[in-house]
Parts: sequence; structure tokens; C-alpha cells
Amino acid sequence: MTFNAKLIFFTVALVITTFSGVGYAAGDSSTGDYEMEHKHWHFNGAFGTYDKASAQRGYQVYREVCSSCHQLKHLSFRHLGDQGAPFYDERYPNPNDNPLVKNFAADWSIESIDGETGDILERPGVPADKFPAIYPNAAAARASNGGGLPPDLSVIVSARNGGADYIYNLLLAYDAEMPNDMVMGPGLSYNPVMDGGAIAMVAPLSEDLVEYADGTPATVEQMAADVTEFLAWSSDPKMEQRKSAGLMTMLYLTILAILLWFSYKRVWKDVEH
Repeated sequence: MTFNAKLIFFTVALVITTFSGVGYAAGDSSTGDYEMEHKHWHFNGAFGTYDKASAQRGYQVYREVCSSCHQLKHLSFRHLGDQGAPFYDERYPNPNDNPLVKNFAADWSIESIDGETGDILERPGVPADKFPAIYPNAAAARASNGGGLPPDLSVIVSARNGGADYIYNLLLAYDAEMPNDMVMGPGLSYNPVMDGGAIAMVAPLSEDLVEYADGTPATVEQMAADVTEFLAWSSDPKMEQRKSAGLMTMLYLTILAILLWFSYKRVWKDVEH
């Protein structure tokens, strides 16, 4: 096989692999006898994008429910208004100017230092601030949660085997029946999705726990799906730009391979092999 033929074969194979969505599956996430629901996520696949409306609702769930224990330490408020983010507005290409982002940031209290006295003060957040720590240190976090350390959620979907399906099912599995031979320790709840079946977090969601601004019914399933969508974005905020760049790269390589093939045929057409 000639070099050009090999190049074309490799390019076509790469294109087929990319556009078939191979490599985007969440993987096997079944736990013991508990069969997880494998939900269709809008962001899966080579052309997948985030469901912005769902991610916006998911931020509301995070703010009103999850943020009492869990931080988003790898995110700044301005990231909420970046291109591809839940609250991106093309009228404000600089997310620091986005009024929604400003309001979200101002809803948080940020520790600051008085430049004159050196005293620690609290001020409303600004888009450039990172999401603040919930606890001053890990020991305080454990003391407030029965010995359990609430994980940071900014990359939780990427960090867990099973990805979005894992998070979604974890939030819904509290109603599963506990085996008769299993005993829960103090402060623990049964959740078959959790490794070992025991989790220090009580069921965080209940019907109508939040009131969605867009009027969507706040069922447990809806809130679980929405906050998972938001956390999927926080785990990979540049996914849409990355996929777009990958698509253009594959298109370029395909055209290049075709041009090389015809160039090869033209240059060598009168040469005996």
C-alpha cells in the first residue's frame, strides 16, 4: 500500500470513528444487582451539545440544594457566561459584563481583606471570583457531615466511572430496598449506586424542593437530570468548542487526503510501475 493510500485509509477510518460517536460512551456503570438507567444525554456523541435550559435549571438546583455542602472550586462565576456555558449571551462576549453572571456572583459572600486594617471582610462576589469554599478546611467539613467529606463537584462527572449516568442514578437510588443482611452504620444511608452501598449524604432531593423560574415541574427525576447536566458542563466547559474544532480538523484532513490522492494519480499516471 502506497503512502497516499495509507493516508486516505487512516483519514477515512478516523472520520468514521469520530462521527459514529465511538469513545463517548459512559461505560458500564451497573452496581451489583442494581441496574442503572442509561439516560440519553444531549451532550453525548460527536455532535453533542449541552442542553442550556436544563443546565440553567441545574445551576439553580446546585445553588439552592447542593451548595450547602459541595464546592465548585475549579470554576469562577464568569465561566457561567462563557461561550458554550449555560448563561452565555452573545450580547456580552465578555462574561464579566453579563448581568446574569453579575447577579449570580453577587448572591455569594466572598472573604476579602481590608487593605488598610488587614481585617477579613465579606463582600458580594464579582464575576472574576472563584466559587467560594463551603468549609474552612477538610476537618471542618468532616465534622459537619458525620465524618464524611463532601467531594468537590466541579469535575465530578469526569471523575466518576459511569459519568453522568452515575451521578443521575446516585441521586435517584435512595428508594432502593436495602438487603436484609446489610446494616447501616450511624449517619449512613443505603444507596446501591455508591461503592459498598453506604453513603454519608442523605437523600438531597424531594418533590418540589425548588421552584423553577421557567415553570418546569420540579420532580426528583427532573432535578436530578438538570443538576447532572449542569455538572457535566462544569466538568468539561469547553466541550462544544473542542468538538467544533475537531469537526473542522476532520473536514480539513478529508479534503487534504482527497487532494493528495488526485495529485498522486496525476503525477504518476504516465509512469510504469
